[in-house]
Amino acid sequence: MTEPRAETGPIDYLVVEFPPGARTGEGMPLLLDLVDRGLIRILDLVFVAKAADGTLSVLELADIDGDGDLDLMVFDGVSSGLLGRDDLDEAGGVLDPGATAAVLVYENVWAAPLATALRRGGAQLVAGGRIPVDEVEAALAPSVPA
Repeated sequence: MTEPRAETGPIDYLVVEFPPGARTGEGMPLLLDLVDRGLIRILDLVFVAKAADGTLSVLELADIDGDGDLDLMVFDGVSSGLLGRDDLDEAGGVLDPGATAAVLVYENVWAAPLATALRRGGAQLVAGGRIPVDEVEAALAPSVPA
């Protein structure tokens, strides 16, 4: 169980789908770097697989860890209790049959002091969201004169 802290940053989740045979582990060192630098704290990490018939199963980290260059055992036992079976089923609803996915819940530790100060001052978050990368790239691309 992850221990609560006096300051808590915003909590986010990701569902990352891997097509059949595409788990390379390439992102794991980058995820570990974010944790090591104190930017994020992993609260939950669960891998699931969606069968051709739509059945969703939870994968054991030990079973996935043997796939190529993946080094996932550092996350063994990471569970805050925030992520339940209903959440996994909902995540499975967006997956293609035959795919596997990582369901990750993490705290943005870097934002904890700011969030605490804002709450202390009576502020509250009233909206949030993400801008898709392709939209950002299109907006920032240099325009070509006609």
